[in-house]
Amino acid sequence: MTDRAALMEMFRDLRGHESRLRRPPPAGDGAVFLAEGVRLVERTQAAGHVPKALMVNTEYTKAPPDLGCPVVHLTPHEIQSLTGFGAVRDLLAMFHRPPDPDPATVIPAAQRVLVLEGVANPSNVGTIIRSAAALGVDATLIGPGSGDPLGRRALRTSMGAALDHPWAISDDPLATCREHGFATLALTPAPDALPLAHALAGMNGTRVALFLGAEGPGLDDATLRGADIRVTIPMAGSVDSLNVAAAAAIACHLLASGRE
Repeated sequence: MTDRAALMEMFRDLRGHESRLRRPPPAGDGAVFLAEGVRLVERTQAAGHVPKALMVNTEYTKAPPDLGCPVVHLTPHEIQSLTGFGAVRDLLAMFHRPPDPDPATVIPAAQRVLVLEGVANPSNVGTIIRSAAALGVDATLIGPGSGDPLGRRALRTSMGAALDHPWAISDDPLATCREHGFATLALTPAPDALPLAHALAGMNGTRVALFLGAEGPGLDDATLRGADIRVTIPMAGSVDSLNVAAAAAIACHLLASGRE
């Protein structure tokens, strides 16, 4: 197999791989993640991640960044046929994936934490992490059924925030938060839930973890029962809920504003 053929093989059926795995298996010699677009590729390298291969769109006329890894140039049609992606802007870099952070190394120093439960849409995951990083939330726990912060779309939507914002994966985030002394708040549109701003008003100095579920199903019943307080963002008119990423942005602002 030629070097070019071997490089192309690395990028084959990437879309199929994404659709089969909500989160990749634990990092090992073959574990990788993707960064798309010049700015994000450069940010990923600057964050210390090690590039494995770079694919450049032949319609991109500028010099690609020097990542010190093998490079293959392909036409847009070749990229689409090879990867299965509908479009790749200018370039796509493959990086070696480090081990996922352990919650024990991420949340002990945190005061305000978001917890995602069943938030599978990668664009929502990326937008939520971007809001958490921008508005001063200390960390994000990725619970069961949620998307991968280093997934291609999530990383792109976060504009690279997932490279710096502390996050970790937890199979039982409610237990993890209790173990580390957090008050647990479950966000729900239920009419009898306490407005989030009111709940936070009495929590200066308290470590708070706010749980968010997917649109539609929301949080699991076990989480709603097990949380210390059920909270809501009051709605006006006929609207009963917000997109989870929009709700998270409001919640992040309130969480950061409620610090001591």
